[in-house]
Amino acid sequence: MSDGLKCPKCASEHVYQDGSLWICPECAHEWNPEAAAGDAGDDLVVKDSNGNVLADGDSVTVIKDLKVKGSSLVVKGGTKVKGIRLVDGADGHNISCKIDGIGAMNLKSEFVKKA
Repeated sequence: MSDGLKCPKCASEHVYQDGSLWICPECAHEWNPEAAAGDAGDDLVVKDSNGNVLADGDSVTVIKDLKVKGSSLVVKGGTKVKGIRLVDGADGHNISCKIDGIGAMNLKSEFVKKA
């Protein structure tokens, strides 16, 4: 009846179809397997402080002074950073870059704007 589908929430095999949705009677989770398959292939979307989508190789400008952790250095607001690389940072630092005079570091996208 379920064609080998399992509930993505509780892994129950007792699921049934209702229209375009599949329903799990054990945990009451409803999902559309076609939409879920499309979501799994989405790329990482990173937006700057103004909501512009960033891509690898873009240039950005730092919008405020940022202290470099573990150092007395400061990245000044207005510093232009070229050739960024987007990463999936678990701690929120989703931009990897190299800043002149400071070196390689990671930035949070909320503190930059697209140049």
